[in-house]
Amino acid sequence: MTQEPLPKAARPENLTAALRRCGVLSDGRVHEVEAETLPTLISRVMRLRLRYDGAVDAPGSVIFKGGILGRSGGLWEPGSLEVQFYNQLAGAMSVPPVPRCFEAVWEADTKDWHLLLEDLDSSHAVATRWPLPPTLAQCEQILRTLARFHAEWWDAPRLGVSVGTWPTEEAVKQLLHAAAERFRSFVDRLGDRLSRERRELYERYLEAAPRLRARLRSQRNLTVIHADAHVWNFLLPRGDSDDVRIFDWDSWRPGLASHDLAYMMAVHWYPDRRRRLERPLLDHYHAALVAHGVQGYDRRALDDDYRLSVLSQILVPVWQVAIDIPPAVWWSHLERIMLAVDDLGCRELLD
Repeated sequence: MTQEPLPKAARPENLTAALRRCGVLSDGRVHEVEAETLPTLISRVMRLRLRYDGAVDAPGSVIFKGGILGRSGGLWEPGSLEVQFYNQLAGAMSVPPVPRCFEAVWEADTKDWHLLLEDLDSSHAVATRWPLPPTLAQCEQILRTLARFHAEWWDAPRLGVSVGTWPTEEAVKQLLHAAAERFRSFVDRLGDRLSRERRELYERYLEAAPRLRARLRSQRNLTVIHADAHVWNFLLPRGDSDDVRIFDWDSWRPGLASHDLAYMMAVHWYPDRRRRLERPLLDHYHAALVAHGVQGYDRRALDDDYRLSVLSQILVPVWQVAIDIPPAVWWSHLERIMLAVDDLGCRELLD
């Protein structure tokens, strides 16, 4: 149990107001909150157990998510995209595969933010304890949910207009310059732990990146992506249903659907498992995508996008080092993604 002071949004009077606004507390009030801190890396997450005066059928607990005290955003503004997702995108979907959000607040002047989310602990759970991968059946269930989500936003007219933005050429130059700066710091940190061959791969990728972005500039066969789609960001139903929920939306953006697949498999799986399951799962995902109405995107196109996405994932460890993710996470990512790049012949894309 946490002994830290409750954030303002997690206090009884604020919870009462938030739950009333979204219609789940018609009478009574929250009079006591018991907070349990849940383990996370870059945000503060708590389960808030609620006791009421006079309430009937109100949530017995909610999930609070906010910034970690004393942790600066640094390279990005944590919370802003996730609040935007729940306030703008989740409600626009036919059946959003996410926990219900009772409140999502971002304060632009202070960078303070928080979410109050449905607590699904009684009905859902993550597939496995990190870093154990899920079973094949669980992977298929996760990919069916991703396909349904991707299909709903596939080439949507709002994509890049009112749902995310397409970066300008000047913004792209700045992003690539920042990536190059982070790479130099990465090289300095790793020293001889990063081989010359791998350093040269990074250098070739950064040089080719403007050309490789032509696929995104086409603005065809694109969708909203989660962009942090490891399997532990999916809550699977405890019963027999496909009611999978996805959480942690703080990196979403318009992009290639294959980015989510590459991050899930190529970054997180060791070669034996990836070589056995990668193609069958891509087949399964593509079939689900077509079943949900996506047209003009054949299986070969998915393969091409997947290889491009796998190659781009070499920047994941660089980014994670820059935001102070522990080496226990990013060092294995570096090894696995490099092996995937070799297995799939991704270096050919740099020629």
